Amino acid sequence: MNFSIFENFESNVRSYCRAFPNIFSSAQNAFIYSKEGERYIDFFSGAGSVNYGHNDSTMMEAVVSYIRNNGLLQGLDMHTEEKERFISTFQTKVLQPRNLNYKIQFTGPTGTNAVEAAIKLARKVTGRYTIACFTGGYHGMTLGSLSLTANSEKRLTTGVQIPGILRLPYDKFSVQDVDHQLQFLKDVFDKPGSGYDLPAAFILECVQGEGGLNVASSMWLQGLSKIAENIGALIIVDDIQAGCGRTGSFFSFEEAGITPDIVCLSKSISGSGMPMSINLIAPHYDSWLPGEHNGTFRGNNLAMVTASVAIDKYWSDCKLSEKVTKNSNYLLNRMLSEIDPQITPYSVVGKGLMIGIKFENPYLAKNLSTKLFNKGLIIETCGPSSEVLKLMPPLTIPEGVLDEGFSMISKEISNLSNIAVSA
Repeated sequence: MNFSIFENFESNVRSYCRAFPNIFSSAQNAFIYSKEGERYIDFFSGAGSVNYGHNDSTMMEAVVSYIRNNGLLQGLDMHTEEKERFISTFQTKVLQPRNLNYKIQFTGPTGTNAVEAAIKLARKVTGRYTIACFTGGYHGMTLGSLSLTANSEKRLTTGVQIPGILRLPYDKFSVQDVDHQLQFLKDVFDKPGSGYDLPAAFILECVQGEGGLNVASSMWLQGLSKIAENIGALIIVDDIQAGCGRTGSFFSFEEAGITPDIVCLSKSISGSGMPMSINLIAPHYDSWLPGEHNGTFRGNNLAMVTASVAIDKYWSDCKLSEKVTKNSNYLLNRMLSEIDPQITPYSVVGKGLMIGIKFENPYLAKNLSTKLFNKGLIIETCGPSSEVLKLMPPLTIPEGVLDEGFSMISKEISNLSNIAVSA
């Protein structure tokens, strides 16, 4: 395979192409095809940006029709027919059935811009500057978002970080008892002399996508929400990777029964992988002045076309949620029954179709990812030491393809007993 055009002219910053070295040309649902026609099963889903699979036929038909009819592609933040359709569909199919009341802010088209807007708004409405974030968190690669990210190697690339960042232990980071965890947070902000400034907001992921698929318990989320309410701080849920059905429900926080003040959505909100990001804002906190946070590409109307189709097609009933739960349980049962802890100590982490195998030996996950790619499966790793093999297939993956993909994983793990694995 000749990669010289990329090696000679594309920046060294490229990353995923090094883990998955091939030249890809087409895709359909859970399959990606190379330029030479090689077939790969996709357990990566564009880092969670194509939850409904590649090139969903209904979405693609809507795209072709829109383009053929000279639909407006770039609308800035002007009123457009497609924005009207998206807002209406999102309200009636997602928010209203869950008794959620939010204003929708169209931010710049990346997840990190949604996060930047959220922390900016939290500081504006509270008059405070401290933002509390958590161990294991990942929130993006621009300066503010990166300052909130736990991974120190990523943060070092900026050379400087924004002030006012308070890092706290995530659920079960240091102790397993939730009552003790919550009592620590209460003491931090209640006891005189603690030295902790009251934060404008707490920002968190209910499932930490890059941090190792750590899952926050409902009790911890409820307790944190109560603490935030008592001290006048906002709760910002970064649902950029865990949202749009990835954990089974549309939002990752639904099971906990909390109502965040701001929710950041990106990745699969367009349904098709096209760039789009929104923030959901509790109406009483929508204190933006016109143009106070803007960006040229807030008006990607083609992304709104597919977003409306995705919501209408997959969130008009509970069928997709039920499918995600069924497939998640299937993977969990196969992991526990087929992977011998005598071969390699491991644990199962994550939730929904955001589930992973966490190895005590961090070398194994990367080793398996490489071997599986060579066998025709695209799968990445996560965690502080890349110790988790992360399964994120499309939510719409056919059962037979899910079975084939996991069988490849199971076989490669069983082969570990026959090879020498270096630490």
